[in-house]
Amino acid sequence: MIRNLTNRIIVIVLIVLVALWIDFSRQINVLNPLNDETLIKRDLTPRLGLDLQGGLQVLLEADLPADAQIDSAQMEIAREIVQQRTDALGVNENNIQVAGDRRIVGEFPGLEDAESVLAIIQQTGLLEFVDTGDFSPEKGVTLETDYNQALPPAEGETVYHTIMTGADLKTVAVQPNSLGTSYVINFELSSKGADIFAQHTAANVGKHLTIVLDKQVISSPVINEAIPSGQGSISGDFTYESANAFAIQLRYGSLPIPLKIVETRIIGPTLGADSLDKSLMAGLIGMLIVALFMVIYYRMPGVVAVVSILIYASVAFAVFKWFHFTLTLPGIAGFLLSTGAALDANILIFERMKEELRNGKNLSQAIDQGWSRAWSSIRDSNLSTIITSVILFWFGSTFGATIVKGFSITLALGVLISLFTAIYVTRTLLALVLKSFKFDNLERWFGI
Repeated sequence: MIRNLTNRIIVIVLIVLVALWIDFSRQINVLNPLNDETLIKRDLTPRLGLDLQGGLQVLLEADLPADAQIDSAQMEIAREIVQQRTDALGVNENNIQVAGDRRIVGEFPGLEDAESVLAIIQQTGLLEFVDTGDFSPEKGVTLETDYNQALPPAEGETVYHTIMTGADLKTVAVQPNSLGTSYVINFELSSKGADIFAQHTAANVGKHLTIVLDKQVISSPVINEAIPSGQGSISGDFTYESANAFAIQLRYGSLPIPLKIVETRIIGPTLGADSLDKSLMAGLIGMLIVALFMVIYYRMPGVVAVVSILIYASVAFAVFKWFHFTLTLPGIAGFLLSTGAALDANILIFERMKEELRNGKNLSQAIDQGWSRAWSSIRDSNLSTIITSVILFWFGSTFGATIVKGFSITLALGVLISLFTAIYVTRTLLALVLKSFKFDNLERWFGI
């Protein structure tokens, strides 16, 4: 039998209490009793995926000829820039993945303002500081520059010289102007950019230095004096929202590959909530049917199995909440499938235990021998499932199949937790039952 049974029970009780605390909490805020400083602060609101709470899904594709060679490193950089831009906009729990050789899939659960996200993720964000001399172009006008110009200018076309690009920007910040009526974008240049900026402003006092984003004029301020510090500001008729969106594009650089929107799909919150309700109801009905089967067929061990599965479910949900795993419909399916794996482990133990009882072993010996004989099958089946989950996770990460990725994560985590409940919880509970009760009629209590 199990040594240190009391210690094992204490560990299980503590784990269950912590799991239930997390399961039924929306936020944990633990204070230091000595100085009232926060020791632990964590948001425990369940993270729901696109299919459960609604939102936006967008498919982006490289805006290049079909036969153009696209570097995978450039696609990954583009993905990171899109991720950073949307994160900075305050879009929570977004998921951006490269799909194949030339596509990027973006998912934005709970998104309300889809237009702002769509506008910012596909812009290349090429910032140019252009010498326009005495000419002050109006805001929004398209300006031809000599930066990366593939063809010579057409007859009569004016092309302006680009002094430097946004690649020389070091920091960008949004602040109210001195009157508080608008916003300005303050920037700091790299050492190389600061030298270029200092020389140009010193030689062109009274001239216009036009700031252009994607060939469209943002503003065209006059150089009042030389600026040797490498620090400046972009002023204009900015609201906070427009200034922040502009600063995001500058801060996170230009996309190495132009992107175009191929497809968008908006899922309403009502549809997502309906999917969640039906999934939870289906899972609850399935659990009740399985629990009834276990109790009717295995009797007392079946009751132990049901308690073990409830512990498994509480611990698994606590892990999902604590580590902010996003729950999706495929993820819930993976969780329910891992619940089957947990039940399978209990069934293997009980069947081996019944065989030992039929062979004349006493109850204590049957429990020990049943677990030992079942362990190799439990280990091998769960190990193969974990290997499969790793392969599915790699597939989902490589090809942008977020459905497969969510399924694999919850399945793997569920299997690992089910191993803990099978190895530690079920065996401990069986030993506790054996120690606490005397069973005269094994057929009635154990269904042999």
